[in-house]
Amino acid sequence: MDTRVPSKFLSSPEDLGVVAVGFSGGQCKPGVDAAPSALIESGLLTQLRDELLYKLHGDDTVHQYTDLVPHDDPPYRSMKNPRAVSSVTRRIADQVYSHAKEGRMVLTLGGDHSIAIGTIAGTAKAMRERLGGREMAVIWVDAHADINTPESSGSGNIHGMPVSFLTGLAKEDNEEFFGWLQPENLISVKKLVYIGLRDVDIGEKQILRQHGIKAFSMHDIDRHGIGRVMEMALGHIGADTPIHLSFDVDALDPMWAPSTGTPVRGGLTLREGDYICECVHETGSLVAIDLVEVNPSLAPATDIGAHETVRAGCSLIRCALGESLL
Repeated sequence: MDTRVPSKFLSSPEDLGVVAVGFSGGQCKPGVDAAPSALIESGLLTQLRDELLYKLHGDDTVHQYTDLVPHDDPPYRSMKNPRAVSSVTRRIADQVYSHAKEGRMVLTLGGDHSIAIGTIAGTAKAMRERLGGREMAVIWVDAHADINTPESSGSGNIHGMPVSFLTGLAKEDNEEFFGWLQPENLISVKKLVYIGLRDVDIGEKQILRQHGIKAFSMHDIDRHGIGRVMEMALGHIGADTPIHLSFDVDALDPMWAPSTGTPVRGGLTLREGDYICECVHETGSLVAIDLVEVNPSLAPATDIGAHETVRAGCSLIRCALGESLL
């Protein structure tokens, strides 16, 4: 049974472009590159096709991008693996754009959160082209703000910087280091909403305040409840704006998603995460979704944590793509 809400901005809403990104270069812990395979092997794509009735485009192959990773990749502006992350995200942007320009929903399975530089750049360009220059909004669900500039980052890991590049707060002219990002790839800080923050660097707090970026921390969710927070978040974006949902599984409490690179206690329940995705789907404005930072290797072999994290990720995606409880 088709339970999907009619789409406002997709010309082929029954079509789903799938990009499977086996890339871990935006951070230092190996294993997150295995997430797309784990999600696919758990039956996710079969469920989307057989139960939610999507026509899948793209292939089941997980892209490793080994041809783009240079042998020598020294730090630049304190960024680790800058050439690799820049070239890989540039190709991801092209992959996502190739689906989004056809009017399809795009699902990207990551990978670490640095890949959002590519996914959001690709959908933002496609939306501007398809919808007469219209800006896209981004809902970033994460324990972390990922808005460090290279200069404010303490670690140099680029998975903590994608939002700064996507909003133009971090600028670079050299194409080798994200200079390939053009105005059509970027988003406005006014169309950015965070949900679930609870581990934000001092420099990031200053950036959020300085630019008046709408952010709902776990404190706000505790105070208002997830229902009211979603009303406020979607109200801020407005009803006439395409939405790209970028969901880091570490937004969930480690009870629900233990197998992730930077777990932080005190996060969303799985139901709260599912509810966020359900609400975004119900707007009819969703045009793309990323699921990132599932790392199956971080759970011991005897632990069910990896399995539970993959299950949680699949649940989030199904809810965002129209699965309903009744």
